[in-house]
Amino acid sequence: MKIGILGLGLIGGSLGYDLRSQGHHVLGVTRKESTCQTAIALGSVDAASVNMSLLASAEVVFICTPIGLIVPQVEQLIKHLSPTTVITDVGSVKAPIVKAISPIWSNFIGGHPMAGNTDSGIEAAQRNLFVSRPYVLTPEPHTPPDAVVVVEEIVRSLGANIYHCQPEQHDRAVSWISHLPVMISCSLIASCMSETDPEVLQLAQNLASSGFRDTSRVGGGNPELGVMMAQYNRQALLVSLQQYRQNLDELINLIEQENWTTVEAKLHSTHQARLDFVG
Repeated sequence: MKIGILGLGLIGGSLGYDLRSQGHHVLGVTRKESTCQTAIALGSVDAASVNMSLLASAEVVFICTPIGLIVPQVEQLIKHLSPTTVITDVGSVKAPIVKAISPIWSNFIGGHPMAGNTDSGIEAAQRNLFVSRPYVLTPEPHTPPDAVVVVEEIVRSLGANIYHCQPEQHDRAVSWISHLPVMISCSLIASCMSETDPEVLQLAQNLASSGFRDTSRVGGGNPELGVMMAQYNRQALLVSLQQYRQNLDELINLIEQENWTTVEAKLHSTHQARLDFVG
């Protein structure tokens, strides 16, 4: 199968590796000629170009650009495609993307692979990135079943675990487990940097170990991605942040009151609840 990838960063490059390993002919399009050459040299794609016309013969196209570019890029891309071409994206927000693209391309299926790391760019791409990771698909009731099956088969071949849901459900869910943690992690780092004693700050930086590394990781990721999460999933993220603030205020009050029994009960509760997310 000829598969196109628009956007050759971490996700697009990783898709290319896996799809080529299965015998697909992979065509890549990106904004920089240097990235095209790197992707070919690394073996992520068979051919690459800065011109979208390269994807004219693709049967399926994955849109792997930053969230804010997905819709405008698709609007340009469809001028080059056959009406039968299936388009899917990998954006971490679904409702606004599906709402904008579905009316102009019937063979569109929203998608979101829950995989990646804090690095970006084609050099960060890796093989088997999607194995055993959740991969959300958000087809609409009017989406052609054949198009959905095509995307499902490709996703399944990546070793990912497929989940179907409505775009709005997806955005609410990821606001809790993906977008909220980015903002919390960002606030954690900023709070640490507010230490006014330079010696204490330096000591804290020297002592930071696995606990700080785990809780600060996503806040130290790609700033552009974090801004787009907030911009395109604003309402759901605000609800999550406000609920988080209420829980934080509750903890502050308990500690101020030296109510250690309730603090311990809360920690016992969250210890058990965490297993339902990452157990």
